[in-house]
Amino acid sequence: MLRVRDDDSTAFGELVERFQHRLVAVMHHLIGSADEAEDLAQEVFLRVYRNRKKYTPKAKLSTWLFTIANNLALNALRDRKRRPVLPLEINESGPIGTRSTEVKASTRDQPPAHQLQQQELAEVIRRSLDGLNERQRVAIVLNKFEDMNYTDIAEVMGLTSKAVKSLLSRARAKLREALQGYIYMDAEPPPPTGDDADIE
Repeated sequence: MLRVRDDDSTAFGELVERFQHRLVAVMHHLIGSADEAEDLAQEVFLRVYRNRKKYTPKAKLSTWLFTIANNLALNALRDRKRRPVLPLEINESGPIGTRSTEVKASTRDQPPAHQLQQQELAEVIRRSLDGLNERQRVAIVLNKFEDMNYTDIAEVMGLTSKAVKSLLSRARAKLREALQGYIYMDAEPPPPTGDDADIE
């Protein structure tokens, strides 16, 4: 990024190549639309380039990029609430699932029931993520898909580490509850224990 700031002609291309896929993937998880995710990722790079002369290396470059991405994603989600659009089908562009052609290619040797389970699970995960509030969804995506720690997430979201820990705890509890019936799709659930055993 320092080379980009100093107008090194190849540095910006290297920066885009290094972070493009990660940014698109995170945007896709947050927004739910492949096309919109790509547009927003391009907007991140555009803003980086426009503001390159103001860059000072106070934090990790990835943290700075994802702070810009987070702000753009939240703005896009707020715009969407003001102007609702029909969501894309999960089997076409779901961020957790793969595109339908990729599903066919990667699972053609597996039984049809397994493919249906995977598609159903992908859809349930997508709906579960959508069920989180905006801040919970951002925290979960950065933690699980970008492997960011509490401190980095706090910096991206403008929160304290303690607030991030609390957000993630509530988000995980919501996801556990939403996914409860699907966690043991491919295996027998464990026997009931404690109060559960008494209920049965």
